[in-house]
Amino acid sequence: MISRATSRGNGLRICLSLIALAVVIAAGFIGRRLATQEIDSSIPDVPRTSELVTRGAYLTRAADCAACHTQPGGEPFAGGVAFELPFGTLYSTNITADRDTGIGQWSDDDFVRALHRGVAKDGRNLYPAFPYTSYNAMTRDDAVAIKAYLFSLPIVHAPDTPNRLSFPFDQRWALTAWKWMFLDEHRFRPDPNRGELQNRGAYLSTALGHCGECHTPRNALMAMSTRKILAGAEVSGWHAYNLTSDRASGLGDWTDAQLAQFLSVGHAEDHGPAAGPMAEVVENSTRYLTAEDVRAMVTYLRGLPARSSGYKVPAAAPLTSMDIRGRLLFVQACTGCHLLDGEGRQSAWAALRGDHSARESSGTNVVQVLIQGSQIETGQGPMFMHPFIGGYSDDELAAIGNFVIGQFGLRQGSITPEQFRARNASAKAK
Repeated sequence: MISRATSRGNGLRICLSLIALAVVIAAGFIGRRLATQEIDSSIPDVPRTSELVTRGAYLTRAADCAACHTQPGGEPFAGGVAFELPFGTLYSTNITADRDTGIGQWSDDDFVRALHRGVAKDGRNLYPAFPYTSYNAMTRDDAVAIKAYLFSLPIVHAPDTPNRLSFPFDQRWALTAWKWMFLDEHRFRPDPNRGELQNRGAYLSTALGHCGECHTPRNALMAMSTRKILAGAEVSGWHAYNLTSDRASGLGDWTDAQLAQFLSVGHAEDHGPAAGPMAEVVENSTRYLTAEDVRAMVTYLRGLPARSSGYKVPAAAPLTSMDIRGRLLFVQACTGCHLLDGEGRQSAWAALRGDHSARESSGTNVVQVLIQGSQIETGQGPMFMHPFIGGYSDDELAAIGNFVIGQFGLRQGSITPEQFRARNASAKAK
């Protein structure tokens, strides 16, 4: 009896070993295919001209490379930016032309392969926090221009910060299977039924600007959902807006002019200012786009079919009563900049009337702004709001947040003191 059980156990182990071996062989085969797909290794590097560098500078901003590869106050594109994920922390890499710690030894083919297939020069799979699931549709000419610009910048010696990932997410080989399943799901292809301007806007939004990476919810394997494209998602504790034409939580009640204004300067009349990660996108990227490219993005985004975000957004309606405590605190602490009617005293960036974030009753972004503050660099200089954490109790902050939602979003706010306690506990744990 024992001998038979042992024999069965040995047989099971052998079977599992063979399955594991087959998976590794298949992963290696798929990885080799992905690493070489669509890359012609015989194409020589393009000479770096001043025209190519200038074009690359524009495209680098359009692709918002600085947001992920430049730490606040750090050397440009030297990496080290932390990405807090459910399974650990990833750190961005140095993409200056340093030969030892950056990409100074990379050919054009190496760079294009990284953007299109998520494979580094040494053959390692790159984590999709680097948005190659969107960049894979970037044209080779645009990718090479970006590389030319990066190679024109001062070289920074900055070794990688080691990632802190739990098992099995620290196993890069497993990404081979992930890419096989998801890499090309959202790949942009020009639509012959669209006009040239709308196709340009689609390319800028989905490939180069990779808007879907933040504004599309993820499935259980952290790939972008195919059913909820650009329907809004939560990223690093912030709610990335629904960018479809849904009227409740999306852009359905925005005008073309308002959306163009928001992308160009970081605020929109009757929809409030950009904050958090979106303020960074405007600061580093969209404010540098030409008026024609902004118009192209607006044309594409405004033409997206409505998709529900999944967030509960009740119909707008004036409130019949007002939280007296929240109103009093807002008058004391906030009207100096925002005014009680939400017009904004010093600048349009302080205008809160109709604030898009205030339309969400749970107040995800309102809570984040009260905790972290807000800052955006504009053509008129920096616009800054200091954080309120520490100076007010959790109960007081919740009261202020709910008043903002009621006063400027015309909704009944449901922010609780526990939301602030949870954010504080999370920040202290890091």
